[in-house]
Amino acid sequence: MPETVYILCAVTSLFCAVLLWRSHRRNGTRLLMWSTLCFVGLALNNVMLVIDLLIVPDVDLAIARSGTALGSMLLLLIGLIWEES
Repeated sequence: MPETVYILCAVTSLFCAVLLWRSHRRNGTRLLMWSTLCFVGLALNNVMLVIDLLIVPDVDLAIARSGTALGSMLLLLIGLIWEES
């Protein structure tokens, strides 16, 4: 059952990124671009979680996963700060 949740989280993040990207192409808003980049990173993070826990459980990808999550959140934070100024 956890495998299903991990995979659904990855698919959901990727789907959100696609929807944000389509909206950014239509409107051209920079905040949508930053949000898209954030969700692409979160989708990558979820894919790495599936790889880490299901495909190669003997390899620890926790640091790489944490790095992608941190990078994704930083991208969104940069976008929010940039839009505010």
